[in-house]
Amino acid sequence: MAEREKNISRAAAISYDPDENDVPVLAAFGEGYLARKIVEVAQESGVPVLPDPSLSSMLSKISVGDEISPELYEAVAKVLAFVSEVDRSYGDKIRQLWE
Repeated sequence: MAEREKNISRAAAISYDPDENDVPVLAAFGEGYLARKIVEVAQESGVPVLPDPSLSSMLSKISVGDEISPELYEAVAKVLAFVSEVDRSYGDKIRQLWE
């Protein structure tokens, strides 16, 4: 485990499926060992990880499975935009391999 991952104190996972929910939901949250495990599983699964301790702190106030509250929409929108950009960049790289 890299030094950066050892210093993770909180981690949250957000899920968004517009077919199931109108807004994103908190899919997972953990502190300490569980936070490091959330990040590890995300990385192993190819899920982009955006370090944002202030957002993790805000998300710690809601329960897993709850919808993201309107006060957090702007911060979560930035995360979703980040994930979208990472996905787009990855897709571009894959397409280049096949050309």
